Amino acid sequence: MPLYRDDAVVLRVHKLGEADRIVTLLTRRHGRVRAVGKGVRRTTSRFGARLEPGSHVDVQLYSRLPEGQAAPGGRRALDVVQQAESLDAFGAQLANDYPGWTSASAICETAERLTEEGEPALRLYLLVVGALRALVLREHDAGLVLDAFLVRAMSNAGWEPALRECAKCSRPGPHAAFNVAAGGAVCDDCRPPGSARPQPATTTLMAALLDGDWAVADASDAATRRESSGLVAAHLQWHLERGLRSLPLVDRAR
Repeated sequence: MPLYRDDAVVLRVHKLGEADRIVTLLTRRHGRVRAVGKGVRRTTSRFGARLEPGSHVDVQLYSRLPEGQAAPGGRRALDVVQQAESLDAFGAQLANDYPGWTSASAICETAERLTEEGEPALRLYLLVVGALRALVLREHDAGLVLDAFLVRAMSNAGWEPALRECAKCSRPGPHAAFNVAAGGAVCDDCRPPGSARPQPATTTLMAALLDGDWAVADASDAATRRESSGLVAAHLQWHLERGLRSLPLVDRAR
């Protein structure tokens, strides 16, 4: 049974049997991996506490099947966690911070939706680790960190919203209208019916989050942040073709 080791972020866990847990990991080199943590729900487990959502770990796993071989039905077989060493306990450090914890949950859920099992996703892995670390450091508002992650993750997936030019004809902006289905900002000639008309500062904030211009982002007011969050969430969920369960919790905190 081939052993391998990798750095990973725990995206999600759920129970399996009486004492085991299925752990969904986003790894540095192997992409999204699902593995069984045997006995991790027992109080005597050697590494159960390290396999909680939001944890950054150095994990050793073994694969039940040779590399590249699929289980019956075409799905990848569950690997098995052999060892886990904590690198950063992001989840534990955010447990008493409601805005930070709900933002971390949305980041982990988004990362899981944007990846396929066994497909390398190094850039997204680095985005997740950076966003969770930023939430723990609390140098920026948790909502801004979340929106910055979402817009950059969409850019990485090929869904970057047009902000400085028309999404349809590429006419240089700024443009007053924004249409999610069209791909972002649209000029008056290309504007579909029902397009939103956000404040100019909202588009500026979204561009700052995409570029990492935190001076502009931190100086934004609450109304601009709310409008930007709504557009970012709508753009992401339109492309995912389904909602994120964790986003409404973040919105209530705001």
